[in-house]
Amino acid sequence: MKRSKASVHDCIMLELPKIERPSGALTVLHGGREIPFDIKRVYYLYDVPGGAGRGGHAHKTLYQLIVAASGSFDIVLSDGSETKTVQLNRPYFGLLIPPGTWRDMRNFSSGAICLVLASEIYTEADYIRDYNEYLNFNGA
Repeated sequence: MKRSKASVHDCIMLELPKIERPSGALTVLHGGREIPFDIKRVYYLYDVPGGAGRGGHAHKTLYQLIVAASGSFDIVLSDGSETKTVQLNRPYFGLLIPPGTWRDMRNFSSGAICLVLASEIYTEADYIRDYNEYLNFNGA
């Protein structure tokens, strides 16, 4: 079965549940409920130096939900034909990125924390780190 070409339009913003109390807010996430995949790995980026970028890759099979747990940053998405920039700056919104989408993360605010929920455990073979290889993979 042939894999369909990834599109930046397949990346969608999910509003996550937010429970507000006078003592603060809480967001609870469950794989397969609020997140449309089983969560097999969670990691977070922090202390990203000013002007530094992260990402610069695509995944072959892995889905990700990326949340700005604190602060803000931009995610620049590409499918080889179009690019789209999404700013994440609220901890109750997450960007769902399906497999086959190139992403770069930029413009991290001071103190930003990028929370990533992934559908698979880490496997280097799932990464495409060269943009020309990515274009070939995605049929661009």
